[in-house]
Amino acid sequence: MRSLILAAVLAAFPMLVQADDTGLVEMRTGDDTRGWEAVGRLNLGASGFCTGALIRDNVVLTAAHCLYDDAGNVIDPGTIEFRPGWRNGFASAFRKAKRTLAHPDYSYKATGLRGARVSHDLALIELSQPIRNTKVIPFDLGQKPLKGADVGVVSYAKDRAEAPSIQETCSVLARRFATLVLSCDVDFGASGAPIFSFENGTARIVSVVSAKAEMQGRKVSLGMAVDGPMDDLMARFDDGEGTVAGARPSATRLLMSGERRDTGAKFLSPNK
Repeated sequence: MRSLILAAVLAAFPMLVQADDTGLVEMRTGDDTRGWEAVGRLNLGASGFCTGALIRDNVVLTAAHCLYDDAGNVIDPGTIEFRPGWRNGFASAFRKAKRTLAHPDYSYKATGLRGARVSHDLALIELSQPIRNTKVIPFDLGQKPLKGADVGVVSYAKDRAEAPSIQETCSVLARRFATLVLSCDVDFGASGAPIFSFENGTARIVSVVSAKAEMQGRKVSLGMAVDGPMDDLMARFDDGEGTVAGARPSATRLLMSGERRDTGAKFLSPNK
């Protein structure tokens, strides 16, 4: 379990408003998961799992920190597998990763609200082969939601790793720079889970889960708005940048559980 200290981040947000949320509901049947098959579990070799979502037939969107192991090394894409619609041992497809790319401004070492540890926690994964399945429809991206907006999340997590769960209504409690504070219920494994808006009845990804935290005595989640930062990330991805399968990993130091950097709130990256 990793933990990260971001100095005084939550102090920069205004007081939260109460949200009238729905609870997490496990998707137990094919009918439950219909329309959500493009959300899947990302198995990360020996490093646990995250959640990801298909945004092209061969591209998965997730959190950047999911691409690193506990020692701070980039995970070999060849050990990453995407399982869209994973439910009780079955998936709509099984695809190995071919290439991965974290946002160019992402850094494990960054601190503070403007730090890149949360505010640029986005990554793209190119799959070894496209997923061309009429049931697995890639999601479109949406604009950054306003404070108070209703959103939803579909995720896998600890104690619910074998089937996805949906929270159809949670809220944007606060917004500052590219970071969103959300009332969405997340846990380890939910990193990279898509956060959706439902404007005009269409689910569009507006953020991905980066971390869980406590703010003013209540549990919250943090997400990175995709509107804007995705432009640079996608441009670099389309230019062929990233780590390819079989490449030698590079090291980046992580703050491990129990370490502290200055003062502030304690964040847990919910990917294990």
